[in-house]
Amino acid sequence: MGPAVGAASVGSTAAAISVGTTGGGIRERARRELTAAIKALARQQLATSGADCLSLRAIARELDMASSAIYRYFASRDELLTALVIDAYNDLGAAAEDALAASAGQPAMSRWVSVCRAVRTWGLNHQHEYGLIYGTPVPGYRAPRDTVAPAGRAVLALVEIIVNAHEQGIARPPNEAVPAAISANMARLRNELGIPLIVGDGVMTAMISMWAGLFGLVSFELFGQFHGIVDVRDDFFDHSVTRLGRSVGIPD
Repeated sequence: MGPAVGAASVGSTAAAISVGTTGGGIRERARRELTAAIKALARQQLATSGADCLSLRAIARELDMASSAIYRYFASRDELLTALVIDAYNDLGAAAEDALAASAGQPAMSRWVSVCRAVRTWGLNHQHEYGLIYGTPVPGYRAPRDTVAPAGRAVLALVEIIVNAHEQGIARPPNEAVPAAISANMARLRNELGIPLIVGDGVMTAMISMWAGLFGLVSFELFGQFHGIVDVRDDFFDHSVTRLGRSVGIPD
């Protein structure tokens, strides 16, 4: 996501696009621009007040809009929150996918670490958006199914490395029995994510632990739990995600 837009510039945007909006194309462009302005101010609120204080009425005041008018763009606070959540997941996913593409041709573990670094860098550079999707849940808000696909993009970039390692015959999957109940759960997840059967249940369960471990590392660093404990953050992160890679069968 781009830099936050200041209240004055957002207000100017709203004023500018309220003029001369005849014609379907111009109206649609004006709607896109005002929607972007609303989300920019909402991200400012995330930074200053937190997601649980997000207020459509306050945004309307900043934009010189009638409070009733803003509901033509977002019907509720939850709808606006969902738009911000989807934007954050997609932006994070794009960062992971870009790192995956840029590392093409490198050894599997190098690609793995590159994608994990991209996740960390995005989180450190987008603290409030990261907090929205991986921080404390917003009271009264339940993310809809619309957020599921965007949420999976970053992890699927790592899954692609796992699948490629299996297809190339270089994977070293964990050798462990998986209880039947978990195996059934993994079958459903494998189907939803389109993961081939070559990736066994042991790897699938390790992948979920890896997912929790990766975002746990970023969250601990971002929210201060490593303060006074881990000083060499870059080295510690690379060492930790390498171990996570081994846990899902990525060879060194």
